[in-house]
Amino acid sequence: MALEVTDNNFEKLVGSEQPLVVDFWAEWCGPCRMIGPIVEKLAERYEGQVTIGKMDIEANPDTVNHFGIRTIPTLIFFRNGQVVDKVVGVVPESVLVQKIEALMR
Repeated sequence: MALEVTDNNFEKLVGSEQPLVVDFWAEWCGPCRMIGPIVEKLAERYEGQVTIGKMDIEANPDTVNHFGIRTIPTLIFFRNGQVVDKVVGVVPESVLVQKIEALMR
């Protein structure tokens, strides 16, 4: 299951040694609901290797504003606290798998 990422726990998660993927989403967002099950599936698949979480943009304005999130869903890929990749919009599961695999190298 994808971890709930918030303004309060973001710094701790992004600063850990394990790579992090954050899905920025909102309850009312149709495309977010389309990609949500894929994110959940990948969270289970990569458990222990990559932290995969979801951040509700309405409940966490600080992090959302910091990264300039204007379109959702947006997935940002972090390694060693740095942004290394980003996906905006709904993409096939295979694209996310490729990006996660690259993140783990």
